[in-house]
Amino acid sequence: MEKLIYPAIFHPEPEAGGYSVYFPDLLGCVTEGDTLQEALTMAEDALGLYLQTLKEDGEPFPSASNPSGLKPNGDDFATLIEWDEAAYLRRTDTKAVRKTLTIPGWLDTLAKDRNINFSQVLQNALMDTLGVRV
Repeated sequence: MEKLIYPAIFHPEPEAGGYSVYFPDLLGCVTEGDTLQEALTMAEDALGLYLQTLKEDGEPFPSASNPSGLKPNGDDFATLIEWDEAAYLRRTDTKAVRKTLTIPGWLDTLAKDRNINFSQVLQNALMDTLGVRV
């Protein structure tokens, strides 16, 4: 799973209130928020959606600018926004997916006798194997 960081420019919107946000390296990746916290959260979501869409389409990720080279205008300011693919998918891809598996009959009998939740055991084993936690 990938982790990437892109600079974002936050522009205060005095008339409307809040902030608009854009990513200089990601054409069309823009968002806004009524407060700084909301704008930051929306920027994280916008970045995640943008990069996940590129990945699903098989497109390369654009290089991120060096933030020291950015010169925001007026009251605008730049900050770095992180995309953690695993965290993004855990938050956004929550639909259940049915899987069929095969185990020996004796193991099935023992597990049923002990009221083992097969789905939970498989999820835990996959997270351990993949080194991820919810």
